[in-house]
Amino acid sequence: MITVLTGGTGGAKFIEGLARVVAPPDLTLIVNTGDDFTCWNLHISPDIDSITYALAGMLSRERGWGVKGDTFECLAIMERLGEPAWFRLGDRDLATHITRTGMLAAGKALSEATRAISTRLGVRQRVLPMSDQRVETRLVTPKGELTFQEYFVRERYRVPVGAVRFDGAEAARPAPGVLEAIRGADAVLIAPSNPVTSIWPILAVPGIREALRQTEAPVVAISPIVGGAAVSGPAAELMRTQGLPASSVGVARAYEDFLSALIADLKDKDEAGAGDLASMNIQFHFARTIMRTDEDKVALAEAALRAAGVGAAAR
Repeated sequence: MITVLTGGTGGAKFIEGLARVVAPPDLTLIVNTGDDFTCWNLHISPDIDSITYALAGMLSRERGWGVKGDTFECLAIMERLGEPAWFRLGDRDLATHITRTGMLAAGKALSEATRAISTRLGVRQRVLPMSDQRVETRLVTPKGELTFQEYFVRERYRVPVGAVRFDGAEAARPAPGVLEAIRGADAVLIAPSNPVTSIWPILAVPGIREALRQTEAPVVAISPIVGGAAVSGPAAELMRTQGLPASSVGVARAYEDFLSALIADLKDKDEAGAGDLASMNIQFHFARTIMRTDEDKVALAEAALRAAGVGAAAR
């Protein structure tokens, strides 16, 4: 079994490639929910939805989020009604949020709602939220504390960030199946996601980091940083705010206590070959990490499996 920790648009792309080379029953995704928030009284889970849509063949390739071919008629009317419209909820996407919110209101846990929605959309892989309890990523800025979506979408990550915290993490528990998926995996992969706001919220849930330290499976991460910059989004800037260099070395340091291997981009071979890495007991591999085509996604997925020492299981 291959278990993946993932979040963000880079994570969704990577999962699209992995799903082409790993049989569905052998693939479990543990997904960041620190980005979840409430809009129009609906529970929105952006990362769970992106992963679900990617596996269901519904993800918008143009945007990297939401449902392909979606329209925004409801959003336009809501804006005329004076409701918040900075988060772009598509009409087809709304069906997922309405369904999830109804299930949660009826007493289902987020993991139960996620399983029901993904199954109904034809997803055969297992999609797990990191926790059924609310853990909210909050960023300290000159405009006050912002949720991740307020920072990322509304402010377009233009405001400086002083600190990042994960509200509610201390009292949270891993969702059912999360620890078992890590402990029982043949390999654990960490998608090319923002370490600070996509992966650290997962690690902040008590028990998950310990499971990664204790698992006998190799843990392999893919760096989302190429040439000192993030492939997309604010990963590089947020890593610097947390005292990490914006580089593959910084990504390695973000996971240093449990990481077996890191895949860095071919462009960073010189940097990754520097003596700074000698002190870390981490193997370094190199591959093309920018995913523009389906072939790029599959090639990176296969590189990650090779680095973990496991072969691809054909569909």
